[in-house]
Amino acid sequence: MSYRVTDISREDHLDFVRSRPSVSHMQVPAWGDVKPDWRAGSLGWFDGEGRLAGVGLVLLRPLPKLKRYLAYLPEGPVIDWSAPDLDAWLRPMLSHLKDQGAFSVKMGPPVVARRWSADAVKAAIADPQARRLRDVEADEHEPGAFDIADRLRTMGWQQTEPGDEEGFAAGQPRYVFQVPFAGRSLEEVSQNLNQQWRRNIKKAEKAGVKVVQGGVEDLPAFYDLYTETARRDRFIPRPLAYFERMWTVLRAEDPDRMRLYLAHHDGEVLAAATMLTVGDHVWYSYGASTSRKREVQPNNAIQWRMMSDAHALGARVYDLRGITDTLAEDNHLLGLLRFKAGTGGQAIEYLGEWDYPLNKVLHRALNLYMARR
Repeated sequence: MSYRVTDISREDHLDFVRSRPSVSHMQVPAWGDVKPDWRAGSLGWFDGEGRLAGVGLVLLRPLPKLKRYLAYLPEGPVIDWSAPDLDAWLRPMLSHLKDQGAFSVKMGPPVVARRWSADAVKAAIADPQARRLRDVEADEHEPGAFDIADRLRTMGWQQTEPGDEEGFAAGQPRYVFQVPFAGRSLEEVSQNLNQQWRRNIKKAEKAGVKVVQGGVEDLPAFYDLYTETARRDRFIPRPLAYFERMWTVLRAEDPDRMRLYLAHHDGEVLAAATMLTVGDHVWYSYGASTSRKREVQPNNAIQWRMMSDAHALGARVYDLRGITDTLAEDNHLLGLLRFKAGTGGQAIEYLGEWDYPLNKVLHRALNLYMARR
């Protein structure tokens, strides 16, 4: 089977996304509008009979003073990754992007490689010999994923090496935490929470914490907590305009694409979070909280409300997004891993991100520039 790759309309792109159980929220057309520093486009894969067989949102970042681009397909493209001849899918994509001026292509295959249960993660954290999750024996292996990785290397793709705090560096997380909902009642999901989680949810309810859905007018309240969280957890916050743009463009594409939740206690907002939905996959996207009144457990309360709503929407998975791969006690992100593991879900390793240098000189120069930043 050979494929032809060409630009397609947003409408055709979105229609294809709607025909799938789910794709990454970073592969819907509106995500390109969230990233104004990139030029976004929709790619379509057509089979020999002219049928649309795959799509991809590509983001193009120009090199200063040159009409050459880094092409990036975050958590995509949406193609048949199990196909025996991946080259037939990827070669025409590279050719098309090269014609558009791309000097390098980066993509993130949405392919799961390994899974660790919450108990395995808990044991790894408690093991003084375990330094990284990647070195701990997984509960489940996906042999097809490693075959895909081998084929990508044979084609000339280069795997991005994991960073010291994988999941929080440049690009998209290789390690995430997910709670499977498929075939499970909400009561079964609740029973799988650890004891501390269940206790904290009850404590929040008893203390009078109220979790509500917010509107665009509540984004400044979210942002105040978000900047406090950034100072506490040592990351650079995005500007308020970024979240306002997310709200506008994602909800214009689908009213349920993005939601905002706020946890109130005695008239004060103590925690807030955004939730994204594409098909039957729901993501906890951004979270924020204050250090005040932590004893009333607003973070557990807001997560449980979001999980409950996601389950009511028919989600097959609730995705808490990136986790650190580093298990050292002095890692400031270890507490977040413990928090997510308390949901009783699974740590997931994806294949990570891959680069294809179409122009090796410019690709090398970009890597040197990024390394110095």
